[in-house]
Amino acid sequence: MSKQFWAVIVVIVLIFIGIFAFSNNGTPGGNSNNSGTPSQHIEGKGLDHVTLVEYGDYECPYCGQYYPIVKQVVSQYSNQITFQFRNFPLTSIHPNAFAGARAAEAASLMGKFWQMHDLLYEQNGIYYNSNQTANTWVGASNPLPYFDNLAKQLGLNVNKFNQYYNSNRVDNTINADMAAGNKLGVNATPTFYLDGKKISVGESVANFQTLINAAIAQKTGHAGTSSTSAGTTNQTKASSPSKP
Repeated sequence: MSKQFWAVIVVIVLIFIGIFAFSNNGTPGGNSNNSGTPSQHIEGKGLDHVTLVEYGDYECPYCGQYYPIVKQVVSQYSNQITFQFRNFPLTSIHPNAFAGARAAEAASLMGKFWQMHDLLYEQNGIYYNSNQTANTWVGASNPLPYFDNLAKQLGLNVNKFNQYYNSNRVDNTINADMAAGNKLGVNATPTFYLDGKKISVGESVANFQTLINAAIAQKTGHAGTSSTSAGTTNQTKASSPSKP
Protein backbone atom coordinates (compact mmCIF):
# COMPACT_ATOMS: atom_id res chain seq x y z
CA MET A 1 0.00 0.00 0.00
CA SER A 2 1.11 3.54 -0.66
CA LYS A 3 2.59 5.87 1.94
CA GLN A 4 -0.30 8.25 1.21
CA PHE A 5 -2.83 5.58 2.25
CA TRP A 6 -1.06 4.96 5.56
CA ALA A 7 -0.78 8.69 6.19
CA VAL A 8 -4.56 9.00 5.84
CA ILE A 9 -5.05 6.09 8.27
CA VAL A 10 -2.74 7.72 10.83
CA VAL A 11 -4.64 11.03 10.60
CA ILE A 12 -7.99 9.27 11.14
CA VAL A 13 -6.65 7.40 14.18
CA LEU A 14 -5.28 10.63 15.69
CA ILE A 15 -8.65 12.34 15.22
CA PHE A 16 -10.43 9.55 17.08
CA ILE A 17 -7.85 9.64 19.87
CA GLY A 18 -8.36 13.39 20.19
CA ILE A 19 -12.14 13.02 20.39
CA PHE A 20 -11.82 10.31 23.04
CA ALA A 21 -9.40 12.37 25.13
CA PHE A 22 -11.62 15.43 24.97
CA SER A 23 -14.73 13.49 26.01
CA ASN A 24 -12.93 12.08 29.03
CA ASN A 25 -11.64 15.41 30.24
CA GLY A 26 -14.70 17.59 29.88
CA THR A 27 -14.78 18.31 33.63
CA PRO A 28 -12.27 18.30 36.48
CA GLY A 29 -13.90 15.10 37.69
CA GLY A 30 -13.15 13.14 34.53
CA ASN A 31 -15.74 11.80 32.11
CA SER A 32 -18.44 14.41 31.52
CA ASN A 33 -20.60 11.77 29.77
CA ASN A 34 -20.89 9.70 32.90
CA SER A 35 -23.57 7.28 33.97
CA GLY A 36 -24.07 8.90 37.36
CA THR A 37 -27.35 10.18 38.72
CA PRO A 38 -27.86 13.48 40.55
CA SER A 39 -27.43 13.47 44.32
CA GLN A 40 -30.41 13.20 46.66
CA HIS A 41 -29.23 15.02 49.78
CA ILE A 42 -32.46 15.94 51.52
CA GLU A 43 -33.36 16.90 55.07
CA GLY A 44 -36.62 17.98 56.71
CA LYS A 45 -39.98 16.24 57.05
CA GLY A 46 -41.71 18.19 54.29
CA LEU A 47 -45.18 17.90 55.83
CA ASP A 48 -46.40 20.89 53.78
CA HIS A 49 -44.85 19.51 50.57
CA VAL A 50 -42.66 22.55 49.93
CA THR A 51 -39.12 22.00 48.69
CA LEU A 52 -36.17 24.40 48.80
CA VAL A 53 -33.18 23.44 46.63
CA GLU A 54 -29.74 25.02 46.68
CA TYR A 55 -27.10 24.62 44.00
CA GLY A 56 -23.93 25.44 45.87
CA ASP A 57 -20.14 25.57 45.74
CA TYR A 58 -18.17 24.85 48.93
CA GLU A 59 -15.43 27.32 47.96
CA CYS A 60 -17.84 30.09 46.98
CA PRO A 61 -17.59 33.03 49.43
CA TYR A 62 -21.25 33.95 48.96
CA CYS A 63 -22.34 30.37 49.63
CA GLY A 64 -20.29 30.65 52.81
CA GLN A 65 -22.17 33.80 53.76
CA TYR A 66 -25.53 32.20 53.01
CA TYR A 67 -24.64 29.01 54.89
CA PRO A 68 -25.65 30.14 58.43
CA ILE A 69 -28.80 31.79 57.05
CA VAL A 70 -29.89 28.67 55.16
CA LYS A 71 -29.04 26.48 58.13
CA GLN A 72 -31.30 28.55 60.39
CA VAL A 73 -34.11 28.52 57.83
CA VAL A 74 -33.91 24.74 57.43
CA SER A 75 -33.95 24.31 61.21
CA GLN A 76 -36.95 26.59 61.64
CA TYR A 77 -38.95 24.88 58.89
CA SER A 78 -37.74 21.33 59.57
CA ASN A 79 -41.30 20.00 59.82
CA GLN A 80 -42.90 21.95 56.98
CA ILE A 81 -40.34 21.78 54.15
CA THR A 82 -37.64 19.62 52.68
CA PHE A 83 -34.26 21.11 51.82
CA GLN A 84 -32.04 19.68 49.11
CA PHE A 85 -28.42 20.54 48.34
CA ARG A 86 -26.80 19.85 44.99
CA ASN A 87 -23.22 20.38 43.87
CA PHE A 88 -22.36 23.12 41.44
CA PRO A 89 -18.61 23.80 41.77
CA LEU A 90 -17.52 26.84 39.76
CA THR A 91 -14.17 25.38 38.82
CA SER A 92 -13.22 28.24 36.52
CA ILE A 93 -12.90 30.61 39.50
CA HIS A 94 -12.66 28.22 42.49
CA PRO A 95 -9.80 25.74 41.95
CA ASN A 96 -10.63 23.56 44.99
CA ALA A 97 -14.41 23.61 44.55
CA PHE A 98 -14.63 20.23 42.81
CA ALA A 99 -12.35 18.75 45.48
CA GLY A 100 -14.67 20.08 48.18
CA ALA A 101 -17.63 18.44 46.47
CA ARG A 102 -15.65 15.20 46.31
CA ALA A 103 -15.06 15.33 50.05
CA ALA A 104 -18.78 15.81 50.70
CA GLU A 105 -19.80 13.00 48.36
CA ALA A 106 -17.17 10.66 49.79
CA ALA A 107 -18.50 11.35 53.28
CA SER A 108 -22.02 10.79 51.95
CA LEU A 109 -21.12 7.24 50.96
CA MET A 110 -20.11 6.75 54.59
CA GLY A 111 -23.32 8.21 56.00
CA LYS A 112 -21.95 11.65 56.93
CA PHE A 113 -22.92 14.00 54.11
CA TRP A 114 -24.55 16.78 56.11
CA GLN A 115 -21.84 16.70 58.75
CA MET A 116 -19.13 17.11 56.08
CA HIS A 117 -21.23 19.70 54.24
CA ASP A 118 -21.31 21.81 57.40
CA LEU A 119 -17.62 21.42 58.18
CA LEU A 120 -16.58 22.38 54.65
CA TYR A 121 -18.47 25.66 54.93
CA GLU A 122 -17.47 26.33 58.53
CA GLN A 123 -13.79 25.75 57.80
CA ASN A 124 -13.46 27.35 54.38
CA GLY A 125 -12.36 30.64 55.98
CA ILE A 126 -15.22 32.61 54.46
CA TYR A 127 -17.76 31.75 57.13
CA TYR A 128 -15.50 33.14 59.86
CA ASN A 129 -13.20 35.63 58.17
CA SER A 130 -12.81 36.17 54.44
CA ASN A 131 -9.17 37.17 54.91
CA GLN A 132 -8.09 33.82 56.37
CA THR A 133 -8.65 31.46 53.45
CA ALA A 134 -4.91 30.90 52.98
CA ASN A 135 -4.90 28.74 56.13
CA THR A 136 -7.78 26.52 55.05
CA TRP A 137 -8.49 23.89 52.39
CA VAL A 138 -9.63 26.72 50.09
CA GLY A 139 -6.11 28.10 49.74
CA ALA A 140 -4.28 24.76 49.77
CA SER A 141 -2.35 23.47 46.78
CA ASN A 142 -3.43 20.00 47.94
CA PRO A 143 -6.63 20.15 50.01
CA LEU A 144 -6.85 16.40 50.69
CA PRO A 145 -4.91 16.50 54.00
CA TYR A 146 -7.44 19.08 55.24
CA PHE A 147 -10.30 16.82 54.17
CA ASP A 148 -8.65 13.87 55.89
CA ASN A 149 -8.63 15.86 59.14
CA LEU A 150 -12.32 16.64 58.69
CA ALA A 151 -13.00 12.95 58.07
CA LYS A 152 -11.18 12.12 61.30
CA GLN A 153 -13.32 14.67 63.17
CA LEU A 154 -16.38 12.83 61.91
CA GLY A 155 -15.01 9.46 63.00
CA LEU A 156 -14.64 8.17 59.45
CA ASN A 157 -12.12 5.58 58.30
CA VAL A 158 -9.66 7.82 56.45
CA ASN A 159 -8.41 5.10 54.08
CA LYS A 160 -11.97 4.30 53.02
CA PHE A 161 -12.73 8.00 52.75
CA ASN A 162 -9.76 8.44 50.39
CA GLN A 163 -10.91 5.51 48.25
CA TYR A 164 -14.30 7.12 47.78
CA TYR A 165 -12.78 10.58 47.33
CA ASN A 166 -10.69 9.32 44.39
CA SER A 167 -13.45 7.21 42.85
CA ASN A 168 -15.37 7.74 39.62
CA ARG A 169 -18.51 7.20 41.64
CA VAL A 170 -18.31 10.55 43.43
CA ASP A 171 -17.11 12.32 40.27
CA ASN A 172 -20.11 10.98 38.37
CA THR A 173 -22.52 12.20 41.05
CA ILE A 174 -21.01 15.70 41.02
CA ASN A 175 -21.03 15.85 37.23
CA ALA A 176 -24.67 14.70 37.20
CA ASP A 177 -25.56 17.48 39.66
CA MET A 178 -23.83 20.01 37.44
CA ALA A 179 -25.60 18.68 34.35
CA ALA A 180 -28.95 19.01 36.13
CA GLY A 181 -28.06 22.56 37.14
CA ASN A 182 -26.98 23.45 33.61
CA LYS A 183 -30.33 22.25 32.27
CA LEU A 184 -32.04 24.64 34.69
CA GLY A 185 -29.79 27.50 33.62
CA VAL A 186 -27.77 27.72 36.84
CA ASN A 187 -24.75 29.95 36.25
CA ALA A 188 -23.97 31.31 39.72
CA THR A 189 -23.84 30.14 43.32
CA PRO A 190 -25.75 29.96 45.47
CA THR A 191 -28.82 29.50 43.28
CA PHE A 192 -32.09 28.61 44.99
CA TYR A 193 -35.28 26.99 43.74
CA LEU A 194 -38.51 26.94 45.71
CA ASP A 195 -40.95 24.29 44.47
CA GLY A 196 -39.14 24.22 41.14
CA LYS A 197 -39.12 27.99 40.62
CA LYS A 198 -35.88 29.98 40.72
CA ILE A 199 -35.99 32.60 43.45
CA SER A 200 -33.91 35.67 44.21
CA VAL A 201 -33.40 35.87 47.95
CA GLY A 202 -30.81 37.36 50.23
CA GLU A 203 -29.95 39.58 53.16
CA SER A 204 -31.64 37.66 55.99
CA VAL A 205 -33.67 34.73 57.25
CA ALA A 206 -36.71 37.02 57.05
CA ASN A 207 -36.45 37.08 53.23
CA PHE A 208 -36.56 33.27 53.10
CA GLN A 209 -39.46 33.25 55.54
CA THR A 210 -41.54 35.53 53.35
CA LEU A 211 -41.13 33.30 50.29
CA ILE A 212 -41.50 30.01 52.15
CA ASN A 213 -44.59 31.14 54.05
CA ALA A 214 -46.19 32.17 50.75
CA ALA A 215 -45.34 28.79 49.20
CA ILE A 216 -46.81 26.95 52.18
CA ALA A 217 -49.97 29.05 52.04
CA GLN A 218 -50.35 28.29 48.34
CA LYS A 219 -49.92 24.55 48.91
CA THR A 220 -51.98 24.15 52.07
CA GLY A 221 -54.35 27.10 52.21
CA HIS A 222 -53.07 28.14 55.62
CA ALA A 223 -50.42 30.63 56.56
CA GLY A 224 -46.94 29.20 56.83
CA THR A 225 -45.02 29.62 60.07
CA SER A 226 -41.58 28.35 60.98
CA SER A 227 -41.04 25.59 63.52
CA THR A 228 -39.74 28.20 65.94
CA SER A 229 -41.13 31.70 66.29
CA ALA A 230 -41.75 33.21 62.86
CA GLY A 231 -40.76 36.54 64.28
CA THR A 232 -37.26 35.34 65.18
CA THR A 233 -34.99 36.32 62.33
CA ASN A 234 -31.31 36.42 61.64
CA GLN A 235 -30.30 39.72 60.13
CA THR A 236 -27.02 38.38 58.74
CA LYS A 237 -26.38 40.08 55.42
CA ALA A 238 -25.45 38.20 52.27
CA SER A 239 -23.86 39.60 49.13
CA SER A 240 -24.54 38.84 45.48
CA PRO A 241 -23.98 35.26 44.25
CA SER A 242 -20.71 34.14 42.68
CA LYS A 243 -20.59 34.13 38.91
CA PRO A 244 -18.20 32.18 36.74
